[in-house]
Amino acid sequence: MAQGLIEVERKFVPGPDTEKRLQELGGTLVHRFTFRDTYYDTTELSLMRSDHWLRQREGSGWELKCPGKAGIPGPHTEYIELTSEPEIVAQLRELLGAEELGAGSVAAVLGSLGLQEVASFVTNRSAWKLMFPGAEKEPLLRVDLDTADFGYAVGEVEALVHEVAEVPAALEKILSLSSMLGVPTQEKAPAKLIVYLQRFRPEDYQRLLESTLSEKPRGAKHSDRSLDYNVTS
Repeated sequence: MAQGLIEVERKFVPGPDTEKRLQELGGTLVHRFTFRDTYYDTTELSLMRSDHWLRQREGSGWELKCPGKAGIPGPHTEYIELTSEPEIVAQLRELLGAEELGAGSVAAVLGSLGLQEVASFVTNRSAWKLMFPGAEKEPLLRVDLDTADFGYAVGEVEALVHEVAEVPAALEKILSLSSMLGVPTQEKAPAKLIVYLQRFRPEDYQRLLESTLSEKPRGAKHSDRSLDYNVTS
């Protein structure tokens, strides 16, 4: 698989004073904007069940999130983000056992791969950036505060790094900032997509839940999957 950026993130439930606290910590509001995300999978949810998430974001294009490799336990997730369409198509062909399929754009191969829309919703986001004092040469932390059009609000502290070796340091900063924002140490907030499936596609949600629970006894590498954040909610 081609190496994309590694996204290390922690989701949390934002409070009424979260933006004020970000300002006090030196955070900068980058912008507020609205966008639609549409997720695709097979009827059997082959991608999601293997912890891969294919999304088309309005105005931004396609993204495939693949499980990361650091394997550090905790209330966070770690993904490799692929945004190049040739790389996404190549990975989809491998995941879905269709390596004989020719190259093309993501939209062009959806039908051939049996992929269809499984969720689509609009998000209002306020995007913040923050740098720790004395860490000016290190990547900025991003904080996104989202409210989906179906009424669910969730925050996310995120860092993007290039190498697996950078993940522990990024995670340390994410957890430190989360603590400064008043997030309980073990709080696990579900992703918007998982809440959407639970509310509007309960059969698909149950299929994912059963898949996650059946894998845990075998000691799967990536145990802190997005779905796990809804198991405890």
